[in-house]
Amino acid sequence: MSKALCNMIGLGLAAALLAGCAEEKADDGRPRQKPAELAVSVLQSDAGAPDKKVLSRGRISTKSGDILILEPDGSVSEMKLDSNAGRDAFAVTEADLMALNANLDLDLSGMPNLGPVKKRAPTAQEKALADFAARTQPMRLKLPKSFAAEPKDFLGARITGLANSRKGADSLVEVSANLRGGVDADTAFAYATCALASWADSKGAAYARHIRTLSDKRDGKMIVGSVFTLSEKKPMGLTVMTTKETLQECKARGIPAA
Repeated sequence: MSKALCNMIGLGLAAALLAGCAEEKADDGRPRQKPAELAVSVLQSDAGAPDKKVLSRGRISTKSGDILILEPDGSVSEMKLDSNAGRDAFAVTEADLMALNANLDLDLSGMPNLGPVKKRAPTAQEKALADFAARTQPMRLKLPKSFAAEPKDFLGARITGLANSRKGADSLVEVSANLRGGVDADTAFAYATCALASWADSKGAAYARHIRTLSDKRDGKMIVGSVFTLSEKKPMGLTVMTTKETLQECKARGIPAA
Protein backbone atom coordinates (compact mmCIF):
# COMPACT_ATOMS: atom_id res chain seq x y z
CA MET A 1 0.00 0.00 0.00
CA SER A 2 1.43 3.35 -1.00
CA LYS A 3 2.10 6.14 1.46
CA ALA A 4 -0.48 8.39 -0.24
CA LEU A 5 -3.20 5.75 0.12
CA CYS A 6 -2.38 5.29 3.80
CA ASN A 7 -2.71 9.04 4.34
CA MET A 8 -6.14 9.07 2.64
CA ILE A 9 -7.39 6.17 4.80
CA GLY A 10 -6.12 7.92 7.93
CA LEU A 11 -7.89 11.12 7.03
CA GLY A 12 -11.12 9.22 6.36
CA LEU A 13 -11.00 7.48 9.75
CA ALA A 14 -10.35 10.79 11.49
CA ALA A 15 -13.27 12.44 9.70
CA ALA A 16 -15.58 9.56 10.68
CA LEU A 17 -14.52 9.80 14.33
CA LEU A 18 -15.07 13.55 14.39
CA ALA A 19 -18.49 13.17 12.78
CA GLY A 20 -19.41 10.57 15.39
CA CYS A 21 -18.34 12.83 18.21
CA ALA A 22 -20.34 15.74 16.79
CA GLU A 23 -23.45 13.56 16.48
CA GLU A 24 -23.04 12.27 20.03
CA LYS A 25 -22.69 15.83 21.33
CA ALA A 26 -25.88 16.92 19.52
CA ASP A 27 -27.92 14.16 21.22
CA ASP A 28 -26.17 13.13 24.41
CA GLY A 29 -29.28 11.57 25.96
CA ARG A 30 -29.80 14.31 28.56
CA PRO A 31 -33.35 15.66 29.06
CA ARG A 32 -34.24 19.03 27.62
CA GLN A 33 -34.19 22.09 29.87
CA LYS A 34 -37.52 22.46 31.68
CA PRO A 35 -39.69 25.44 30.72
CA ALA A 36 -39.96 28.38 33.08
CA GLU A 37 -43.77 27.99 33.31
CA LEU A 38 -46.39 25.35 32.62
CA ALA A 39 -49.88 26.25 31.40
CA VAL A 40 -52.70 24.47 33.28
CA SER A 41 -56.49 24.54 33.54
CA VAL A 42 -58.14 24.71 36.96
CA LEU A 43 -61.75 23.57 37.53
CA GLN A 44 -63.28 25.51 40.44
CA SER A 45 -66.67 25.76 42.07
CA ASP A 46 -68.40 29.10 41.61
CA ALA A 47 -68.99 30.71 45.02
CA GLY A 48 -72.22 32.27 43.79
CA ALA A 49 -73.56 29.01 42.33
CA PRO A 50 -72.10 25.89 44.02
CA ASP A 51 -73.46 23.59 41.30
CA LYS A 52 -71.71 25.60 38.59
CA LYS A 53 -68.12 24.81 37.66
CA VAL A 54 -65.75 27.47 36.35
CA LEU A 55 -62.75 26.51 34.23
CA SER A 56 -59.90 28.97 34.86
CA ARG A 57 -56.55 29.24 33.18
CA GLY A 58 -53.36 29.25 35.18
CA ARG A 59 -49.57 29.04 35.04
CA ILE A 60 -47.22 27.15 37.35
CA SER A 61 -43.70 28.47 37.79
CA THR A 62 -41.33 25.48 37.64
CA LYS A 63 -38.62 27.45 39.41
CA SER A 64 -40.44 29.06 42.36
CA GLY A 65 -43.42 26.71 42.68
CA ASP A 66 -45.87 29.63 42.44
CA ILE A 67 -49.29 29.30 40.82
CA LEU A 68 -50.75 32.24 38.90
CA ILE A 69 -54.49 31.67 38.29
CA LEU A 70 -56.44 33.92 35.91
CA GLU A 71 -59.79 34.50 37.65
CA PRO A 72 -63.05 34.85 35.64
CA ASP A 73 -63.18 38.58 36.51
CA GLY A 74 -59.75 39.17 34.95
CA SER A 75 -57.77 39.40 38.19
CA VAL A 76 -54.79 37.15 38.93
CA SER A 77 -54.48 35.13 42.14
CA GLU A 78 -50.98 34.09 43.20
CA MET A 79 -50.25 31.26 45.61
CA LYS A 80 -47.60 28.69 46.46
CA LEU A 81 -48.03 25.24 44.92
CA ASP A 82 -47.38 23.50 48.25
CA SER A 83 -49.72 25.79 50.25
CA ASN A 84 -53.25 24.87 51.35
CA ALA A 85 -54.72 27.23 48.75
CA GLY A 86 -52.47 25.74 46.08
CA ARG A 87 -53.55 22.20 46.89
CA ASP A 88 -57.20 23.25 46.99
CA ALA A 89 -56.87 24.84 43.54
CA PHE A 90 -56.08 21.44 42.04
CA ALA A 91 -58.45 19.38 44.18
CA VAL A 92 -61.04 17.63 42.01
CA THR A 93 -64.15 15.82 43.23
CA GLU A 94 -65.73 12.78 41.69
CA ALA A 95 -68.59 15.01 40.53
CA ASP A 96 -66.09 17.23 38.69
CA LEU A 97 -64.61 14.20 36.95
CA MET A 98 -68.05 12.91 35.98
CA ALA A 99 -68.89 16.34 34.54
CA LEU A 100 -65.74 16.16 32.43
CA ASN A 101 -66.69 12.61 31.47
CA ALA A 102 -70.07 13.81 30.20
CA ASN A 103 -68.57 16.75 28.29
CA LEU A 104 -65.56 14.98 26.79
CA ASP A 105 -67.04 11.46 26.53
CA LEU A 106 -64.25 10.02 28.71
CA ASP A 107 -64.47 6.75 30.63
CA LEU A 108 -63.55 7.62 34.23
CA SER A 109 -65.42 4.76 35.87
CA GLY A 110 -62.20 3.26 37.22
CA MET A 111 -61.09 6.41 39.00
CA PRO A 112 -60.97 6.25 42.82
CA ASN A 113 -63.43 8.26 44.93
CA LEU A 114 -61.92 11.68 45.70
CA GLY A 115 -62.52 13.89 48.69
CA PRO A 116 -64.78 16.97 48.59
CA VAL A 117 -63.45 20.29 47.37
CA LYS A 118 -63.46 23.15 49.85
CA LYS A 119 -65.45 26.28 49.07
CA ARG A 120 -63.54 28.62 46.76
CA ALA A 121 -61.83 31.43 48.60
CA PRO A 122 -62.78 34.98 47.57
CA THR A 123 -60.60 36.66 44.98
CA ALA A 124 -58.47 39.70 45.75
CA GLN A 125 -61.05 41.90 44.00
CA GLU A 126 -63.92 40.39 46.00
CA LYS A 127 -62.00 41.02 49.24
CA ALA A 128 -61.31 44.64 48.26
CA LEU A 129 -65.00 45.25 47.43
CA ALA A 130 -66.07 43.69 50.74
CA ASP A 131 -63.61 45.86 52.68
CA PHE A 132 -64.88 48.98 50.90
CA ALA A 133 -68.52 48.06 51.56
CA ALA A 134 -67.72 47.64 55.27
CA ARG A 135 -66.57 51.29 55.37
CA THR A 136 -69.90 52.61 54.02
CA GLN A 137 -71.65 54.94 56.45
CA PRO A 138 -75.24 56.27 56.34
CA MET A 139 -75.58 59.89 55.18
CA ARG A 140 -76.80 62.12 58.03
CA LEU A 141 -77.90 65.74 58.18
CA LYS A 142 -74.95 67.82 59.34
CA LEU A 143 -76.83 69.95 61.84
CA PRO A 144 -75.83 70.85 65.41
CA LYS A 145 -77.87 69.48 68.29
CA SER A 146 -79.03 73.00 69.11
CA PHE A 147 -80.45 73.49 65.59
CA ALA A 148 -84.01 74.84 65.45
CA ALA A 149 -85.67 74.98 62.03
CA GLU A 150 -87.32 78.23 60.91
CA PRO A 151 -90.14 77.49 58.41
CA LYS A 152 -89.65 80.89 56.73
CA ASP A 153 -86.09 79.87 55.74
CA PHE A 154 -87.32 77.22 53.27
CA LEU A 155 -88.83 78.67 50.09
CA GLY A 156 -89.44 75.57 47.95
CA ALA A 157 -87.49 72.90 46.06
CA ARG A 158 -87.72 71.28 42.63
CA ILE A 159 -86.34 67.90 41.45
CA THR A 160 -85.27 67.47 37.82
CA GLY A 161 -84.11 64.29 36.11
CA LEU A 162 -80.76 64.50 34.29
CA ALA A 163 -79.71 62.62 31.16
CA ASN A 164 -77.43 59.65 31.85
CA SER A 165 -75.55 58.15 28.89
CA ARG A 166 -74.46 55.00 30.75
CA LYS A 167 -76.67 52.02 29.96
CA GLY A 168 -78.12 50.39 33.07
CA ALA A 169 -76.83 53.19 35.31
CA ASP A 170 -78.73 54.55 38.31
CA SER A 171 -81.09 57.53 37.89
CA LEU A 172 -79.37 60.91 38.06
CA VAL A 173 -81.40 63.84 39.47
CA GLU A 174 -80.75 67.42 40.57
CA VAL A 175 -82.44 69.17 43.49
CA SER A 176 -82.85 72.94 43.13
CA ALA A 177 -83.62 74.39 46.58
CA ASN A 178 -84.45 78.03 47.40
CA LEU A 179 -83.76 79.44 50.85
CA ARG A 180 -83.84 82.79 52.59
CA GLY A 181 -80.63 84.76 52.38
CA GLY A 182 -78.22 84.27 55.26
CA VAL A 183 -79.00 80.56 55.78
CA ASP A 184 -75.82 78.54 56.33
CA ALA A 185 -74.58 75.88 53.87
CA ASP A 186 -75.34 72.88 56.13
CA THR A 187 -78.97 73.93 56.55
CA ALA A 188 -79.30 74.51 52.80
CA PHE A 189 -77.89 71.07 51.98
CA ALA A 190 -80.14 69.46 54.61
CA TYR A 191 -83.16 71.05 52.92
CA ALA A 192 -82.08 69.74 49.51
CA THR A 193 -81.48 66.28 50.99
CA CYS A 194 -84.90 66.13 52.66
CA ALA A 195 -86.64 67.26 49.46
CA LEU A 196 -84.77 64.55 47.54
CA ALA A 197 -85.64 61.87 50.12
CA SER A 198 -89.36 62.63 49.87
CA TRP A 199 -89.32 62.61 46.06
CA ALA A 200 -87.22 59.43 45.90
CA ASP A 201 -89.53 57.62 48.32
CA SER A 202 -92.51 58.45 46.10
CA LYS A 203 -90.63 56.93 43.15
CA GLY A 204 -89.73 53.73 45.01
CA ALA A 205 -85.99 54.46 45.18
CA ALA A 206 -84.66 53.13 48.48
CA TYR A 207 -81.14 54.60 48.23
CA ALA A 208 -79.41 57.76 47.03
CA ARG A 209 -75.81 58.90 46.80
CA HIS A 210 -74.67 62.53 46.79
CA ILE A 211 -72.55 63.58 43.80
CA ARG A 212 -72.01 67.34 44.14
CA THR A 213 -73.60 70.56 45.41
CA LEU A 214 -73.30 74.12 44.06
CA SER A 215 -74.66 77.24 45.76
CA ASP A 216 -75.31 80.80 44.62
CA LYS A 217 -77.01 84.00 45.83
CA ARG A 218 -79.71 85.57 43.69
CA ASP A 219 -82.22 88.33 44.47
CA GLY A 220 -81.45 88.10 48.16
CA LYS A 221 -82.06 84.35 48.19
CA MET A 222 -79.71 81.37 48.49
CA ILE A 223 -79.95 78.88 45.60
CA VAL A 224 -78.62 75.35 46.02
CA GLY A 225 -78.20 72.75 43.26
CA SER A 226 -77.45 69.23 44.54
CA VAL A 227 -77.03 66.20 42.26
CA PHE A 228 -77.79 62.68 43.49
CA THR A 229 -77.98 59.18 42.03
CA LEU A 230 -81.04 57.08 42.92
CA SER A 231 -81.10 53.28 43.07
CA GLU A 232 -83.27 50.44 44.32
CA LYS A 233 -80.22 48.50 45.56
CA LYS A 234 -77.60 49.83 47.94
CA PRO A 235 -74.86 51.47 45.83
CA MET A 236 -71.12 51.57 46.47
CA GLY A 237 -69.93 54.68 48.29
CA LEU A 238 -68.51 55.91 51.58
CA THR A 239 -71.81 57.65 52.44
CA VAL A 240 -75.17 56.35 51.22
CA MET A 241 -78.59 57.85 51.95
CA THR A 242 -81.39 55.49 52.94
CA THR A 243 -84.60 57.20 51.89
CA LYS A 244 -86.91 56.26 54.77
CA GLU A 245 -84.28 56.81 57.49
CA THR A 246 -83.51 60.26 56.07
CA LEU A 247 -87.21 61.17 56.01
CA GLN A 248 -87.50 60.26 59.70
CA GLU A 249 -84.49 62.42 60.53
CA CYS A 250 -85.89 65.34 58.51
CA LYS A 251 -89.17 65.14 60.40
CA ALA A 252 -87.38 64.96 63.75
CA ARG A 253 -85.26 68.04 62.94
CA GLY A 254 -88.16 70.05 61.49
CA ILE A 255 -86.77 70.25 57.92
CA PRO A 256 -89.59 70.30 55.31
CA ALA A 257 -89.42 67.61 52.65
CA ALA A 258 -90.78 69.70 49.78
